[in-house]
Amino acid sequence: MNRGAAATSKMLGGVSVWVLVVALVAAAAYLYSRWRHNYWAARGINTPPTLPFLGHIHKIMNMDPGRFLFDYEVYSKYGGSNYCGLYEFHKPAVFVGNTELMKHIFVKDFDHFTDRRSFEVYSERDKIITEMLSVKNGKEWKVLRSIMSPMFSSGKIKSMFSLVTQVADTLVTYSLEQASKQPHVEMKDNFGRFTMDTIATCAFGINCNSFANKNAEFANHANEFFTYGPLKTFKLITILAFPKILKIFNLSFNGPELDFFKNVTDQTLSIRKTGKKRGDFLDLLLEGQTFDNKEDSTNKQALSDRTIVAQSILFLVAGYDTTASTLSFCSYELAKNPREQQRLRNELIDLMKENNGELTYQGIMEAKLLNACLNETLRMYPPLPTAERVCVKPYQLPGTNIHLKPGDLVYLPIWCVQHDPKYWPEPNTFRPDRFMPENKNQIHGYTHMPFGMGPRNCIAMRFALMEAKVALAKMVLAAEMSLANKDEKLKLATGGGVVRAKNGVNIILQPINQQ
Repeated sequence: MNRGAAATSKMLGGVSVWVLVVALVAAAAYLYSRWRHNYWAARGINTPPTLPFLGHIHKIMNMDPGRFLFDYEVYSKYGGSNYCGLYEFHKPAVFVGNTELMKHIFVKDFDHFTDRRSFEVYSERDKIITEMLSVKNGKEWKVLRSIMSPMFSSGKIKSMFSLVTQVADTLVTYSLEQASKQPHVEMKDNFGRFTMDTIATCAFGINCNSFANKNAEFANHANEFFTYGPLKTFKLITILAFPKILKIFNLSFNGPELDFFKNVTDQTLSIRKTGKKRGDFLDLLLEGQTFDNKEDSTNKQALSDRTIVAQSILFLVAGYDTTASTLSFCSYELAKNPREQQRLRNELIDLMKENNGELTYQGIMEAKLLNACLNETLRMYPPLPTAERVCVKPYQLPGTNIHLKPGDLVYLPIWCVQHDPKYWPEPNTFRPDRFMPENKNQIHGYTHMPFGMGPRNCIAMRFALMEAKVALAKMVLAAEMSLANKDEKLKLATGGGVVRAKNGVNIILQPINQQ
């Protein structure tokens, strides 16, 4: 008995030692985390409450109810309307909501903030993403941007107007057919089909026809690409915190649907190189394969096939969900505000009378109220609630004691500024007149930034606006829109970082010619 008791005592003693060691390690780790999270406080800069080890990453990566709600809390409660500190795990970042400081970061001192966040990727599938313009940094970004900028000139965009118009006509026909068979139409889905077919034809050179075929291969792969569930969230957090885990386990952030888009573009490129042209984005990229690099007149800067494929996929990534969501939000607000809807319809009818019953490119682009409705929608529902910039050389934020070093991350809260009553009275009320020409001088600088600002703003902004204007104009002329449930509040989410209607947008469509 004594020998057994001694063995038991020895075993328990061993367990106690291990418990003590674990407790000490945990305590040391906790104290280390507290020390790391004291970075901003030691500099007299306010921060929201942190969680040990996580900092604010659990809030930053929150998809529901949305990143923008956390940003607004930081903006309104913790000094973010000026500036404050945040932490991604233990990495400090600065949150800047002061519009004068934004001007410096976006434009005046852009040479200090030329880069965006970079990611380490290891799988062959993910490497195509690193060729995208939005991901490139430094000189590579500058050269690629200079090659691509002429592709989005007014003349080039105008050349794609007829392609977009054809898809918009199909959108209207499809939506009215649905309206004749069911009490209301889910317009987020329909506008998604519109942007899908537009991108398929303008960027990939194929006819997707997602309206006629709900099981179209292109559309199905795109839906898979934009499904942002727990697995993708986990992978994204892993990329931010422990990127080499992806290498160790040979994990790819993107799924096999990315391979599909690469193969489609590769096949289309082969056909285009035989001389067959469509006047779309892919043709423009091929024209850019030989480009004079003005920084070095002795060399020609060529776009590789891989780079062209990456930009075609970027067109999908940047333009599908953002434009579809903007159109669904605008239809919701017009359905909710019938007076504004009728004003817009009257403007469009007058435009058509001036152009022999046609909606022309010039007319669409000059329609003042149409432009105002979309800009007010983009103010209320900016596609990306937050912009990011990375400091590339030592910098002190003007008028502050914040010293940034290369690699430091800056958050710029677009959603918050665009909903600040200081700049926008009744910010949650749809008032397109804010953006009419006569009121332009009342808009405070750097308070409307749905496409970003400065040299790294959205390069395809004019194309996206043209696309949205065509679709919205066609729908407003074809049908009167009203809400299926007038008392239902629109619920928002930010899956994949894009602001979208969580449960879709249900609209009753009454054809104009049946009234």
